Amino acid sequence: MRVIAFIPARGGSKSIPNKNIKLFCGKPLIFWNLKELQGSCVDEIVVATDSFDIKEVVNSFRFSKVKVYERLCENANDDSSTESVMLEYINHAKLHDNDIFMLVQVTSPFSQTIDFDKGLDVFKKYDSVLSCCVSKKFIWDEKGVSLNYDFNNRPRRQDYKGSLIENGAFYISSVKGITNSKNRISGNIGIYQMPEYTFIELDEPLDWVIAEHIMIKSVLVDDFKNYSNIKIFISDVDGVLTDGFKYYNENLEESVKFSTHDGYAFKLLKDKGLLTGIVTSETKQIKSVRFEKLKSLKTLDYFYQGVNDKLSVVKGLCSELNIDISNVAYIGDDINCLELLENVGLAACPANAVDAVKNIQNIIVLNKNGGEGVFREFVDLFINKLQ
Repeated sequence: MRVIAFIPARGGSKSIPNKNIKLFCGKPLIFWNLKELQGSCVDEIVVATDSFDIKEVVNSFRFSKVKVYERLCENANDDSSTESVMLEYINHAKLHDNDIFMLVQVTSPFSQTIDFDKGLDVFKKYDSVLSCCVSKKFIWDEKGVSLNYDFNNRPRRQDYKGSLIENGAFYISSVKGITNSKNRISGNIGIYQMPEYTFIELDEPLDWVIAEHIMIKSVLVDDFKNYSNIKIFISDVDGVLTDGFKYYNENLEESVKFSTHDGYAFKLLKDKGLLTGIVTSETKQIKSVRFEKLKSLKTLDYFYQGVNDKLSVVKGLCSELNIDISNVAYIGDDINCLELLENVGLAACPANAVDAVKNIQNIIVLNKNGGEGVFREFVDLFINKLQ
């Protein structure tokens, strides 16, 4: 069983001429998906094109997993469906029924290696998987009927879960599923959720302008960070290592929820030779117990609680360790983290952080919410970049 990533890239784009190889953030658009797929667990990447120019550009990247397939002209016109060229290639290459076929669309350039790999993990439990993101837009039909919310009880945006929409990034199925259904997805369908900003697809010129800004702010932030300079990872607690809620039993005893995946992330950092720390404004004993356990396991080096000025405390720690604030990675979610996040070398936040935090220049907005293993997601991203 092989995993084939398949990218249709015809040369006849009308709304944006030569879209697939037009420069996007300094590289041909198709480069971004190829680059991330090259680092993923897919076995082969196939670019199906009718264009000599696209073929030349793709081959110039010299990605070892990539090959170009010259698609038939009859499946490369304005009326051709994506499924038509998928089936054309499946028949041409005589793919096995059990091979995994991942359709990847160039018009969605925000996908990362971790997205492709995690999408394939989700596929293990389903017949097909498609990528989606949450939209918090209120949707109506032409008859004046609200489709996804009660307008008599309009929710606040921060309380509204929104609706899942396709972002067009990728679709995963078995070859057998595609040939039987003549569709990119079928059967029991799973969802891989990506960040809200990935909703935009490059179909019109204005999309291009907006998407380049998003790419620089939310994806290429990595290009401005020297991961090898990071010496210590520090995390907030409430809203990051916990979901930010307080739970009470019938005796009014408080409890909180932590992710074991986050706990193991501290060990992963220690195994890489990095220091670890916690800085929180909270003083609750119940949380102290959790972090004292991490210290006893020798996975947590520094623990500061009851902190009002986090930046000053971390600067003091940097002075003690004889390092610079740029050597610090920090993840936080609320306004009491703002100053620290704006000054550290590597800043990240959960998907449900407050807008003021998510709008910090060069911050990494992660996929998970607080308490759902978002610290582990940050650590995995960091370690992957080091390799």
